Amino acid sequence: MTTGTPLSRAERKKQELRREIIETAFDCFAERGYHATGIADIAARLGVGHGTFYRYFANKRDIVDHVITDLVQTVVAALAADNAPEAVSSLAEYRAQTARIGDALGRIFGGDPRLARFLLLEAAGIDADMRERVLDFYDGAAQLTAAYLRHGVKVGYLRADLDVDGSARAINGMILAAVLASLRDPAPESQARLSAAIRRVMYDGIAARD
Repeated sequence: MTTGTPLSRAERKKQELRREIIETAFDCFAERGYHATGIADIAARLGVGHGTFYRYFANKRDIVDHVITDLVQTVVAALAADNAPEAVSSLAEYRAQTARIGDALGRIFGGDPRLARFLLLEAAGIDADMRERVLDFYDGAAQLTAAYLRHGVKVGYLRADLDVDGSARAINGMILAAVLASLRDPAPESQARLSAAIRRVMYDGIAARD
């Protein structure tokens, strides 16, 4: 809450139950598959009635919509203050900033691998509208990355002829590949290695130099 007003006990319990419903739903999705999971399965696993479920979500698809919205808000919050596009003015500062952002994204997507797996691998198969929502998420992420590159070009620490939009999508492709790799190998050292490799490609390329 932006006002800083402490949540009441009732509000805290509502938030806790909402989170429990989401986590239980994703447990069921992982075990049964999204389409085979019913509201009854989620409610029974959680030990609540159907009416309790419907006080928080309209249906199981509504859960996925809320999760994507929460994810976008969490990512945007991680890209504020010192991690905002206009917060740096040199390549050295940008290198440090991208390292911080990489760590933040690792914590966000690594915090609950079930959600990352579902959103990256399964959500687009729910229906056509959800497929467009997922694609919109990717487009929004590309626009965010492009803002960093555009600022670097403007200030002068990135090359003037940089294809900003194409480069943004290429960088995000590497980041998404790292997230997918973490689903198989979540070891911190493996993720740190991938993060360092992405930044090396970003700044130095892969061609040998004389």
